Amino acid sequence: MSVAEGFPGQRLHVLPRPMAEKALVRAGTRALLVTDCGYFPQAQAHGLERDAPIRQAVVLVCTAGRGWCTVDGIGHPVAAGQVVVIPPGVPHSYGSEQDDPWTLWWMHLDGSELPELLDAAGAVGPAPVRTVANLFRAVALLEEVVKHMERDTSPAILFAASAAAWHFLAMLASGAGGGSQRSGVVERTRDYLQGHLAERASVADLAAMARLSPSHFATLFRQEVGLPVLQYQTQLRMSRARELLDTTDLPVAKIAAAVGYADAFYFSRQFRTVHGTTPLRYRSQSKG
Repeated sequence: MSVAEGFPGQRLHVLPRPMAEKALVRAGTRALLVTDCGYFPQAQAHGLERDAPIRQAVVLVCTAGRGWCTVDGIGHPVAAGQVVVIPPGVPHSYGSEQDDPWTLWWMHLDGSELPELLDAAGAVGPAPVRTVANLFRAVALLEEVVKHMERDTSPAILFAASAAAWHFLAMLASGAGGGSQRSGVVERTRDYLQGHLAERASVADLAAMARLSPSHFATLFRQEVGLPVLQYQTQLRMSRARELLDTTDLPVAKIAAAVGYADAFYFSRQFRTVHGTTPLRYRSQSKG
């Protein structure tokens, strides 16, 4: 028999639904609201089935043991170090493995911006389970949510819990939650581009390093990062150019060369396109 809660050492908080409805029309929590959260250590026989979809998204972080989830009729194993994100409105069930029960941090999310935030975090798609590269950070954010909700249910505290949940989704969006082979390819490419700003690398060159076709590589990169490869490279170069303009007296031509532009006039045109001003005018602006 599966049980939904009642585990030794558990932490559990459910926001009363009338209070949640008020929070969902209040500034600060209307966009994203944590409605339920908790911590279930070594949750023996834990399990829950929802045939009728709910309007909240369900986030599970497995820190030890093993479990499983079925989302929209498709089953997935869940291991330690993995996150499950179940979008709202989708039938689902999940549970702990009998011989190696999981330990979970979890939360339910609601809010007007929830669908867009889940999409931005890369949490909408056929694979609801992903490996977390920085499990300690993921757990710290979930624990922050739980601590806030345990304190009280004042608007300020609910806002603080929502901010931690927003940070968690941002962590997934940034790639910190990606541990798949495709995420590894993109992260290695990002590291390479950051370390070789002065070198011109074409999409074909980068795809060859990743041992992928140019079209597959370009699609994969854009899906993971949200930008085409060369636009991302331009952003990196302009970021370094701004740093050099702010912290050195180097002439524009040398800064252009340092970030991969042999033609200083072309660099200046690119800089103006991105920043709306020339490199010299940018340097003269007051900052900070």
